[in-house]
Parts: sequence; C-alpha cells; structure tokens
Amino acid sequence: MRRREFITFLGGAAVWPPVARAQPARRPAHIGILHPGSPPDPWVDGLRQGLRDLGYVEGQNLSIEYRWAEGKGERLDGLAEELIASKIDVLVVMTGPAVLAAKRQSTTVPIVMAVSGDPVGTGVVTNLARPGRNVTGFSLMSADLAGLRLGVLKEAVPTAKRVAVLYNPAEPATGREMRETEAAAQTLGVTLQPIEARSADALDQAFASAAQGHADALITFAHGFAFLHRRRIADLAAQNHLPAMYGWREFADIGGLMAYGPNVTATLRRAATYVDRIIKGANPADLPVEQPTKFELVINLKTAKALGLEIPSGLILRADEVIE
Repeated sequence: MRRREFITFLGGAAVWPPVARAQPARRPAHIGILHPGSPPDPWVDGLRQGLRDLGYVEGQNLSIEYRWAEGKGERLDGLAEELIASKIDVLVVMTGPAVLAAKRQSTTVPIVMAVSGDPVGTGVVTNLARPGRNVTGFSLMSADLAGLRLGVLKEAVPTAKRVAVLYNPAEPATGREMRETEAAAQTLGVTLQPIEARSADALDQAFASAAQGHADALITFAHGFAFLHRRRIADLAAQNHLPAMYGWREFADIGGLMAYGPNVTATLRRAATYVDRIIKGANPADLPVEQPTKFELVINLKTAKALGLEIPSGLILRADEVIE
C-alpha cells in the first residue's frame, strides 16, 4: 500500500489522518486619520508608506477612514467623534489641536499622535516614558527647538536686531515655545515682535504688522497652523523681503529660506510601527512617547539670492541639504 494513501490499516482498523480546522479570516485592520488640513498631504503619505512597508495593503488587510478639518479647527471634535463612532481600531491624529480633540472624545480608543509639539506640557500624556491611558505616539519637540531655530536664523542674518514671531495663539504649545524663544532672544540680543494669526485671512495683516514694526527677519512657530498655510506664509515672507526660519523642511522645499527640525515624513513612517503594534494587541499606555533623534537643517540658496542675502559658508557646510 502506498504511503500517500489517505487510509492506513493498523490491526484491521481504519485510521484517518487529522483534518486541519479552518481558521476564521482576520478582518482588515480599520484605522482612522484625523487631520486639521486638506488632502493631499505629505505627512499622511509618509504614514501610508510606513504601513505598506509593514505589509498592510489597503483594500485587503487594511481600511483607512479619513476626516479632514480643512483648516477649520472648530470641526475637529465633531470629526473625531465620527471616527470613533465608526469602530476604528486605532485613531491617528496630526498636530496638537487634533490630539486634544481626539482625547476629549474618548478615553478608551487607542490614539497615536503622529505629529505633536509638546504632549506633556499640554497635558495630553502624563510623561513620555509612561504616557498612561489611551494616548501615545511622537513628539516633534517644537518648544525645545525654538531657541536653536532663532540662533541659526541670527547666524544666517547677523545684522538682524528685530525678529517677528508668527504664531497662532490657539495652538496648545504656543506658551512654552514663546518662552523658549524669548529666552534665546535675550541671549542673542534680539528684540522679538510677536505677530499672531488665527486664520489664513489674518496672515496678510500679520505680515503688514511685521513691516510696520521694521522687522529684520521672521521665525514661524512649528505648529500645525503654519504647516497648513506654508505656501502662503513663504510667499508673504518673500514679498516682504523677510529672511525666515521655519520648523519643517517642506517650507524650504517650496521657497522658504531655511528650516530646522525633524524630518516629519520619516517620523510618520515610524508612527506606522505604533499603529501596527496596537493592532496586534499592544496597550498604548505601555508604549513610550518617542522623540526624534535626528534633525536636519535645510537652506534654500535660491531664496537667499532673491533676498540679497549671503549665507555664511560655515552655516552652509553644516546644512544637511542645500537647495540651489
């Protein structure tokens, strides 16, 4: 009798081989993304790429539900509520205001902060090592880098005595970032001119105020508001001949003079690993909030030339990327 026969006779009895039980198919992971802006968005693209690298394929083992506030912060709470009601496995949020909105809507649904400036200072998490409850993710250290950004700007424009600071007072991390900037300004011998803008419509007046105050340069706080309106801000800085420092390389890519900070798209790819771990059963409270370990200085020499500005050679040598 052939070995491959399905029936084996042992002592006259027929013994059937064990039959493997069918395993129920795992349902696709269902994640929600809450974003204060509008599509398309390079940060979301970074997250999706990170998920693809981990083996997730939309339409097969992954479904993503999006909610875009389109620059209207008052919509964030309602959009977060909608996502939570759709029974998502994980809620991924972009920027501090969206994080706070998500946290107000649920204390149980796992929330991953893909982009957050100061989660401890704003009370989102207890501490970085043990965030507690249902929120974890990544801090971009916006406030911690504020003084360094002003220092690099002063190095690029050594004659600058008065620096305009563009910010949205509604952003959660504003208070601490302003304090850090003020401390650096005292050390550098720079006078700050705070100019606030709560909406896109207020940007023209903000830059007009900077011009009236005879600002020599501009620094923009690294918050979601600035990122949402990055092209308009970079254009206004150019029109007003203001050398400007920004928090993310995306500004330099579209014509901003310089940017210093973490690579946010890379951080988003890293955030995908937290989404994956939570889907597989990890508790957000046990996942420490991570901070970036690498920062990049990007200088746009084409913009410098248009401004009639000569960037010191030492600063150019320290740059991670120079756009010519």
